[in-house]
Amino acid sequence: MQSEYGRAKLAMDVRATSLWTEWEQQLVEESDEKSLRSANGTIVILNTIGVPEIDSAGYSSIRAALDEYHEPYEDLDPEELDWLDPDPVSRPLKAMFIPNEHALNTQALLRGLATAFTRAQGTLVDAHVTDVRIAGDKTEGVVLSTGEILSSPSVVIAAGAASRDLLGALPQDIRERIPGMVSGYGVALLIETAEGRAPDSVIRTPNRAFACGLHAVPRENGRIYLGATNNISPEPRDTPAIDDLNLLLGCTRQLRKDLVDGRVDKIYVGNRPVPLDGFPLLGEAGVDGLWLMTGTYRDGLHQSPLLAQDFAARLTGKPHDTDLDVFTPLRAPIQAMSREECLEAAVQHTLALGYEHDWGIPVDWPPVIEDQLRRLYSEALDEFDPAFTPPPELLASASPEINEALHTYYRAYGERL
Repeated sequence: MQSEYGRAKLAMDVRATSLWTEWEQQLVEESDEKSLRSANGTIVILNTIGVPEIDSAGYSSIRAALDEYHEPYEDLDPEELDWLDPDPVSRPLKAMFIPNEHALNTQALLRGLATAFTRAQGTLVDAHVTDVRIAGDKTEGVVLSTGEILSSPSVVIAAGAASRDLLGALPQDIRERIPGMVSGYGVALLIETAEGRAPDSVIRTPNRAFACGLHAVPRENGRIYLGATNNISPEPRDTPAIDDLNLLLGCTRQLRKDLVDGRVDKIYVGNRPVPLDGFPLLGEAGVDGLWLMTGTYRDGLHQSPLLAQDFAARLTGKPHDTDLDVFTPLRAPIQAMSREECLEAAVQHTLALGYEHDWGIPVDWPPVIEDQLRRLYSEALDEFDPAFTPPPELLASASPEINEALHTYYRAYGERL
């Protein structure tokens, strides 16, 4: 909410929320699914884990956004919340209920989309795309891993964190002016609770520690989806890191003490698409007929009804939402934070990682660590570019591959300043 670009992304989320009821109903009618929804509303808690610069500020920002958009919510007494029974040192201080913020069973959603699509005479091709065919300044189609070629004058790349791998056919001067993509790799768990009982609503904290907050999402048969970690990685990953599993399992104490008696049914590993400047890539990619619909980071599934309608209009030449043009792929790096704001966010989120890991250190050590982090990140910022500042999670990643990608992207526009 501190920059025009962040507010534009928030506006997209709010508009997408208004589309979901009709979108869900249409998918249910056009598929074999009885329902896609898995939770009624969301309870946001502010507990004693984390740091006030992030958790308390995030909680206040949520309320400010709800007020601004006239979205209903109500304050709750955290001690009276059903299902929640945390360890005393993790107890919530505040809570609010957002009745229009629901959750979906994503497996049912994907089944419903596939069924509705094929019944509408769409064709699903079960093969990976390995390349995009471009001749001159026009798109001709795609090449499949089977060697088959699918011809089309229009191609939409919506492959999440893997989207960048399909831009190799673009001329270098165009490719370098599109933000590269890295992965927000994360782990989540499907847990069968000890009592076989899940909450009726989502229960979550605000975003913190570079991640999307601790959240428990009800699933069928008394299970919960527990998520989720977020680590910036140069490449997508498909196996969970032990450290992420340890963090999630340790976080169960923030929700219910007896979750340690439950059972892990499944481990999920996913990769969020994170552009080098942190904002979506929506629109044509420098050659006629090639489109990007990716880079949505944590918002893609939620924004899908909005983006689907908008891109259908763009591809068929109908009026589209020009507000999304701010996120055109061929762009100079979006600067949503000053260098000072980026530095402070990187320091505070890194410290929050320690508290979420329940570090046991002398009380006088955190200020020393904070001072060292500020010095380390400040030196790293000075090495990046005099004009451009990366998102704080990329600054804190300390990845040579990501640093080199940032330098390449910044050079493409630094020469034009």
